[in-house]
Amino acid sequence: MSGDTYLRSILKKYDVNVSGAEAAGNAIYPVLQTWGNSYFVKAEFSGSLAKGTGVNLGTDADIFISVSSTTPGTLADLYETLFNAVSQAGYTARKQNVSIGTTVNGYKIDLVPGRRQSQHGNDHSLYKSKSNSWTQTNITTHINHVKRSNRIDEIRLAKIWRELHNLDFPSFYLEMAVIDSLKYATAGKLAANFLTVLEFFRDSLSSTRYVDPANSSNIISDDLNAAQKSAVSSQARLSRNQETWGGIVW
Repeated sequence: MSGDTYLRSILKKYDVNVSGAEAAGNAIYPVLQTWGNSYFVKAEFSGSLAKGTGVNLGTDADIFISVSSTTPGTLADLYETLFNAVSQAGYTARKQNVSIGTTVNGYKIDLVPGRRQSQHGNDHSLYKSKSNSWTQTNITTHINHVKRSNRIDEIRLAKIWRELHNLDFPSFYLEMAVIDSLKYATAGKLAANFLTVLEFFRDSLSSTRYVDPANSSNIISDDLNAAQKSAVSSQARLSRNQETWGGIVW
């Protein structure tokens, strides 16, 4: 079996059940709508489901919840009250960095609350619980950056690799790094391209700075500290030295 054939079988193995994930998201929608009350603007699938980069080892769906720029209270209040609303509706809620994680009908769902910065446009402010701070982002810009990259398969493989090796590597950071590593690579050469990704993680991840395309003051590469980046690079080195694909992803 060629490398490309093997890797395509791995991609198929970890396909997300999109219709099931969407049904789970739709099931929790009334809770989000009630929580947002008159300030609720919309809740929409974002992240991997919208980008086509999902794998069933991680989150099945991200839902971005937009509330009006006139919503009262702090961003921390938004985050905490959403956590409480999900819990009170009978779901298990987990506090993550910018999201509330929950499980609906067996599907892992991440809920991201954001307050619009004005009454128009898609720029939103998000609460960052790890640092008790906030950031500006534009989910539409992120989705388009990834969808137009023509590197969806390589990104999905990198996510599978991340999960199998228990690495802390935030998804948008990973997506930006994969796209960057393959800027001169030929589309469709999956095995060769994924080796290039591993070599980039090994040699260049720690020294490469990534700026959020939706907010130049948000440095995506700061989402990992030096030790966390080193862990990714070390595993990339070990994986690149494997003699078979089965030792890299399985």
